[in-house]
Amino acid sequence: MKAILLLIACITGITLSANAQKITAAKVPATVKTAFAKAHPDVKTVSWEREKSSFEAGFKLNSHEMSEIYSPKGVLEESETEITIAELPKQASNYLEIHYKGVKIKEAAKIVKASGVVNFEAEIKGKDILFDANGNLIK
Repeated sequence: MKAILLLIACITGITLSANAQKITAAKVPATVKTAFAKAHPDVKTVSWEREKSSFEAGFKLNSHEMSEIYSPKGVLEESETEITIAELPKQASNYLEIHYKGVKIKEAAKIVKASGVVNFEAEIKGKDILFDANGNLIK
């Protein structure tokens, strides 16, 4: 019985550490909070998550759900902006129509990496389908 409980505890720990964890603003490094506040001085409500070694800020801007990922040093790594399904590149929409016919797209987003690389994401059945800027499937 102890072995089973230990196994369950290990699996739970691994699962929790693999996913982003909600954290309070007090646990976010000052460098990250300062960088975010400088980039978005008008945003007052922010939810924070720890994602591997980075910090993710979730917020609303101009009625769009957004998130930004920062390194512990406060360097912006990527930003994600909620978009409408119609704003996905045509090629991505075509792919989803063919491979997920009749399945509802829960949400879509535009992702911009710090390098300037743009990707698009569509969430279907709890899984994220990733496309490049032209709508070509990445994964």
